[in-house]
Amino acid sequence: MSAETGASGTEREGDGQQGSGQSPATAGVENAAPQVPEGQADRAKVKRVLEALLFSSDRPITTARLAELSGADDGRQAREVVRELQREYDAEGRAFCVEEIAGGFQLLTRPEFAAYVSRLHSRQDQETLSKAALETLAIVAYRQPITRAAVEDIRGVQSGHILRALVEKRLLKVAGRSEELGRPLLYATTRYFLEAFGLRSLDDLPKRAEFGPAPGPQKGADAAAQPDQSAPTPAQQDQDAAAAHQDGAAEGEAQ
Repeated sequence: MSAETGASGTEREGDGQQGSGQSPATAGVENAAPQVPEGQADRAKVKRVLEALLFSSDRPITTARLAELSGADDGRQAREVVRELQREYDAEGRAFCVEEIAGGFQLLTRPEFAAYVSRLHSRQDQETLSKAALETLAIVAYRQPITRAAVEDIRGVQSGHILRALVEKRLLKVAGRSEELGRPLLYATTRYFLEAFGLRSLDDLPKRAEFGPAPGPQKGADAAAQPDQSAPTPAQQDQDAAAAHQDGAAEGEAQ
């Protein structure tokens, strides 16, 4: 190859590079997608996976289970990512939110949309409790573990059938036996109880102070409780009636 041929070849190569306006190395860098740090990419993927898991579950999922399913480092990271999701939902004004219930997390619609969501579900699907059942459930929740006799002592009526019904509904469970005579069964609330009432733990139960001061005795009630000294007793009423009868008989004889 002559020097002229080599020079012309070099010029052609140079012309080609000048025509493209960039070197092959530079073009490859500019056309490539921006590189995301590996740690951030993994966290973003974990967030999307956690969102999918929460969306598809109708029960609370513990952080340990979320970490196991999503590939998060541990339960602590899973909790942090879930909190990030919650902040995103709040900032965007989404109709749903992440709530911590019964030791886990669950995706729920916000309370202000309850009236609309309830139209979607049949009323027959909504499980309701009677006043007696709610009363019994409240006693167990605040006094657990507790025996049937102790519940009945507080309520003043037999409650065995209500306790059994609440166990069948998975709101109560048998938590063992008491050391009392006869070793009666002890009842306590379940995790499903926390889920049903939207509680993270039993510590979230309303405190006594939140109910306000206990109603004091009414004056009318006190007056009714105190015997009326001016009112005649039944014995006195009988004596008055007998005296009135005798007076009437005497008046008849006088006429």
